[in-house]
Order: sequence, then structure tokens, then C-alpha cells
Amino acid sequence: MIARTLLLVALSVAPGLRADVPLAQMPLLPEEVLAASEEHFPSILKALAQRQAAEGRVTESLGAFDLVFGADGFDRVDGFYDGTALSGNVVKPLRPLGAQLYGQYSLSNGDFPIYEDEYFTNNGGTAKLGVLFSMFRDRDIDSRRFGQIDAELALVQAQLDVLLTKVGVQQRALAAYWRWVAAGQELAVYDNLLRIALERETGLEREVSSGRRAAIFITENRQNITRRQTLMTASRRDFQVAANQLAFYLRDEDGEPLMPGAQRLPSEEQFGTLPPLPSASSLDVSSVLEQRPELRILQTGAERALQKIALSENELKPRLDLNLELAEGFGSIGEGGASRDGTDAIVGFTFSVPLERRQAKGKITQARAELESLRQEQRRLEDQVEIELRNILLELDTARQLMELAKQDVELSETMRRAEVRRFEQGASDFFLVNIREETAADARVRFYTAYQRTRVAQANFDAATVNLPRLGIDENY
Repeated sequence: MIARTLLLVALSVAPGLRADVPLAQMPLLPEEVLAASEEHFPSILKALAQRQAAEGRVTESLGAFDLVFGADGFDRVDGFYDGTALSGNVVKPLRPLGAQLYGQYSLSNGDFPIYEDEYFTNNGGTAKLGVLFSMFRDRDIDSRRFGQIDAELALVQAQLDVLLTKVGVQQRALAAYWRWVAAGQELAVYDNLLRIALERETGLEREVSSGRRAAIFITENRQNITRRQTLMTASRRDFQVAANQLAFYLRDEDGEPLMPGAQRLPSEEQFGTLPPLPSASSLDVSSVLEQRPELRILQTGAERALQKIALSENELKPRLDLNLELAEGFGSIGEGGASRDGTDAIVGFTFSVPLERRQAKGKITQARAELESLRQEQRRLEDQVEIELRNILLELDTARQLMELAKQDVELSETMRRAEVRRFEQGASDFFLVNIREETAADARVRFYTAYQRTRVAQANFDAATVNLPRLGIDENY
């Protein structure tokens, strides 16, 4: 009768969601819920997509250091001069000293006016190899290197955001799961209580018809049936709500919410054991703070702000760029004469000084203010996390104590119920007392399941606060 009642409940909840028929005979354990939510929950998939976008921005930033090829040339098709020139070059930006390596090959033919004298080459052309590097401004950092560093730090933040999202989702998934389990166990308790009253009614009718008991006992029992049906109705509603909430995290291969059938409720033997209770003295707060993803996100944000400051301070520096170049002519001497033949070694420089520098100073002020804001937020969050950790540990300890007391209450009330039933069957007890003992035992069992649920939720909260990935069902390679 209990199984039939629960099955009817399962068929009556959320008609828009599908029952998990393929797994109908298997108990639903928290590992399955955690695996489904980690793989298919929309918030996690959104965070993963944002991380993928951050990876794309890193690749984009590396494009600033790509090898670039260029070519240009011209041919005078008419006029006094008949010169033709063609050149190709490759440029490779380098990271150290903001350097830039380049190579060029030029080839010309014909005659050029004196103002285009630089186009003359030997008949085999001229090759150049040079390097340009910065001595002050852009020596330690420039816009290219800043773009790469900032994109990499943004990727770290995106990865941490994935972890933060997973921890929050898995924590809520566990809470929904244990709420569903407790609601299912409560429904079974009240169903059993109602079944006892219904079975007793048949026996009472026989005893009344034989004259052994007064008819008022049937009326009293029917009153008990009505009261217990009321408890069943409220419990059924709570179970339906819990099943709907669990379906939000339990999803199928297509990511659709999956309604857990009531027949998938685990037995008490399948609940699993609770991990050892940590003590406040053994709690390493500093180690926990290092693992908290929200704090690590703030720390990475501070690193990004420091890079902004470094880039802005770089803009305050004078620019002194040195250029080293080697040029070599090939083949016989061309129309430009012997001056194009041989090897040339060239050293050059460019120098400039920013005068007012208000733009750079304004950027520095903004970046330093952003850094200070992040540091104060980090300090506030560290204090908050430490207090929350101690409160969660206190809640976990209290929840376990209340669960043990509820367990003792179940054992004592069940002993009293059995004794009262035996006395009633022997004619030494009152029907009213039997009903009281039965309902007291049922209430004690419901309180135990509620206390057990709170203990499990407190454990999930503690695991989330300490970023215990295995207990939250999160892959270490998140």
C-alpha cells in the first residue's frame, strides 16, 4: 500500500516533466544528482562558455606577436625615368625589451631620379636584417605585452568563476536532494500511520458487532483516520515541491529537468555515513581562504590593476629606441653605382619626451583607485568568510547533536508505542493512549528525518565553504 501510494504521488507531480523510466528501479543517490548538475546545469554551462571566450581572447592577444609579411613595388611605364623597384619584408615583434626583428629584400632595375636614390640596388638585390628595441619606454611593458598578460589573467578569473559557479550549484543540488529524501521518508511515515488506522478500523468493526467494544471506538478511530489523512495530504504536497526542486538539478542527457520517481527514494541503509566532524581548533582558516574562488578572483583582479599601473607608468617615460641594421648587396654593381655594393652596418636611434603627460597620470590615478578598492573588498570578504566558516561549523556540530537526540527520541517513542499496543491488545490500556503513542512515535521519526536533512545540508554548506571538491562531486580539473 505504501509503494502504491508513493507511485500515485510520483505520477501526479509536474506533468510537464518526464519520469526517469530507465532508472525506475534504481535508488537515486547524491552522486548521480551531482554528476547530472555538474554536466548539464545551465549556470555551469554558461560559465564554461565564458571561459571559452576568455581562451579566445588569449589567442587574440598572442596575435600581436604574429610574424607579418609585406611587399610593395612600382614600375614607371612612361616618362624620362624607367626605374622599377620591388621589395618584401617580414616583421616579428618580440617580448624582451619591446624588441622588433625585421628583414627586407629589395630589387630594382632602371634609372631613378636623385630624390628616389634609395631605390637603387645591385643587380642581385639588397638584403637587410635589423632589430629595434626600447631602452626606456616600452622596455619592460608595452600595449602588446599588457594585452597578453591581461587576457591571461582574465582567463584565470574565468576559470575561477567556473569553480565558484560549480561550488554554488552543487551545494544547492545537495540541499535539494536531501530535502527530497526527507520529504519522501516523512510521506512514508504518515502513510504507515494511516495504514495502521485503516487496518484497525476493520478489527474494531468486528469487535463492535460482537459487543466487545462500544461503537464510539469506531467514531474515534475515524477521527484519527481523518487527522492522519490531513497529515498525508500536507506531506504529499511537501514531497511534490521537493521533487520539483530536485528536478531543477537532476537533468537528462539533453539537459532537460528529470523528475525523480518516488520509487527511487533510497532506504536509510543507502544514505551513507557522515564524514568525521571537524573541530574548530583543527580548522585551518588561512588554508581555506587560499582555496576560496571568490577571493582568488579578487586577487587576480588586483594583479590586473597592477599591470594597468605599470602600463600607465610606462607612458610617463621618455622614449629611446635603438635600431641596429645590416645591409648586404648581391650580384654585380647596378645602375646606382658602387655605393650600393658591400656590407653596411647602421646604428640609429629615436628619442622623444612626453611633456604634460596628463593622460598617463589620469590612468595611473584610476588604476590605483581600482587596486585599493579590490584590496578593501578582499579584506572585507576574508573577514566575512572566516566568520561564516565558524558559524557553519557551529551549525554542523549542533545539527549532529540534534540528530542524535532525535534518534534517541525515535528509539524511546517506538519502545513506548510497542508497549502500549501490547497493553491494549491485552485489554490493559486505553484506545486513546494507543493513538497518542503511535502518533508520538511517528512525529519523532519525522523529526529525525528533518534533523538528518539539516545535518546533511550543514555538511554540504561546510564542504562548499572549505571548497571540498570530491564531496561536492566536482572534477579536480574544473
